[in-house]
Amino acid sequence: MKVGIFYGSTTGNTEQAAHKMAAYFPQAEVMSAADGSDLFADYDLLILGSSTWGLGDLQDDWDAAINKLRASQLSGKPVAVFGLGDQSGYPDTFVDAMGALSQAAQAAGAHLVGAWPAQDYDCLASAALDGDHFCGLALDEENQGNLSDERIKLWCTQIANEIA
Repeated sequence: MKVGIFYGSTTGNTEQAAHKMAAYFPQAEVMSAADGSDLFADYDLLILGSSTWGLGDLQDDWDAAINKLRASQLSGKPVAVFGLGDQSGYPDTFVDAMGALSQAAQAAGAHLVGAWPAQDYDCLASAALDGDHFCGLALDEENQGNLSDERIKLWCTQIANEIA
């Protein structure tokens, strides 16, 4: 299975998470959303990630790529999303960018996989929340960085099981 992991990263945390995820998928290719947005349809599984900036904005690498994602032909294709944010500093917009990626992938016809429980997070609101789950993996390097590696491992295993 050919896996494409696309990220938007300013400080390097989202890029680092993307590379850690690639270790769990032997056929994975990792690239910035700004560099690879013409390739979304070329993969069997897409993993899309972004940090959240300002008051819930996508990272800049997704500026043009988000429209290309919406316009892609992803009918039935499995897509997982992940996001990085600061749940203490921005509790009302924690990982909102992940919600935007999820919505764009669904608009392109994708089948979302990888919903993640919200119980171990302390945020007031998020565009990525659907009931008691996030639409994908939420990472908080500022406040819960010690949990990220284990969360990535569990989430990648979960995705592999969901698409098997």
